[in-house]
Amino acid sequence: MPSASKSKPRNASVLFTSAGRRVELLRAFHDAYRSLRLKGKIVVTDINPLSPAYQIADLTSEVPPFTDPGYVPALLEIVKQTRVKLVFPLIDPDIPILAAHKRDFESFGAHVMTPDAGGAETARDKWKTHQFFQAHGIPAARSWLPGDLRDAKPGFPLFIKPRRGSAGLGAFRVEDERQLEFFLTYVEDPIIQECLPGPEITSDVICGAQGEVWAVVSRRRLEIRAGEVSKGVTVWDETIAGHCVAAAKGIRASGPVTVQCILRDGKPYFTEINARFGGGCPLGIAAGIDSPKWYLAEAAGLKVRKPPMGEYKKNLYLTRFDESFFLEEEGE
Repeated sequence: MPSASKSKPRNASVLFTSAGRRVELLRAFHDAYRSLRLKGKIVVTDINPLSPAYQIADLTSEVPPFTDPGYVPALLEIVKQTRVKLVFPLIDPDIPILAAHKRDFESFGAHVMTPDAGGAETARDKWKTHQFFQAHGIPAARSWLPGDLRDAKPGFPLFIKPRRGSAGLGAFRVEDERQLEFFLTYVEDPIIQECLPGPEITSDVICGAQGEVWAVVSRRRLEIRAGEVSKGVTVWDETIAGHCVAAAKGIRASGPVTVQCILRDGKPYFTEINARFGGGCPLGIAAGIDSPKWYLAEAAGLKVRKPPMGEYKKNLYLTRFDESFFLEEEGE
């Protein structure tokens, strides 16, 4: 936990890019500011002014799409004007872009909470992630590129998804040769993986700005909606946690990382790394891994005392529902 400081804390404003629907996460940061009695603002960008996250942010800014050459300059101007200290990308396509410009943000005093460019690319490309797992002795789901299938003859069912996909988009279970032939043409630049039968475990690996692993909190996904957990429960497995720490260190993580695995006969086989806050991170926060508080403390110059590994509430369930903001257009 962060300790109190006699000196006045420095500014600890935070920028979240492509914040979209991440209202729960932003509320957790608001709670952390109050708990630590820190000054600072939550700054949010998105391409849509109706983004739910806009409704609870302190400052908002519409920016070009991440594919636009003006995207990074727009973010740098926001950082310059608001004196942001931490930058958290919240969608996967943002991560390699921001990682490649870390030094530009640092010139304005902001730390981009991603791995370096190489680590970000490893996490973004699921085939490179698979190769990374193999190179680091992390058990991985068997995986193939389309050209490997004829010789491999993996058998069914299989799972196919884009190498650079996100949020479960374009991911399909494949039952037979006919479906495989279709989806190989339907899914852009795919990776094919064995379809493992057991429960899926997602772990949030909480790393400090300099890469120190502060905590690992794991959850079993009970139900998924639009690629994000809608029902889940906290669990703890020392073997899974050890592999997650190795993965975070291997990609030189800075900030939060989520690591996914699926069990077969009780043994984990790892499938993905996402170098950002996972959609289910509010469950880990509620269980006692208060990462927003630790990140703000570190940014403000307060000491962060990490808890013993695995010390959080187990068997804590999450079940989600929709919530609405109602907005009226301002009159002239």
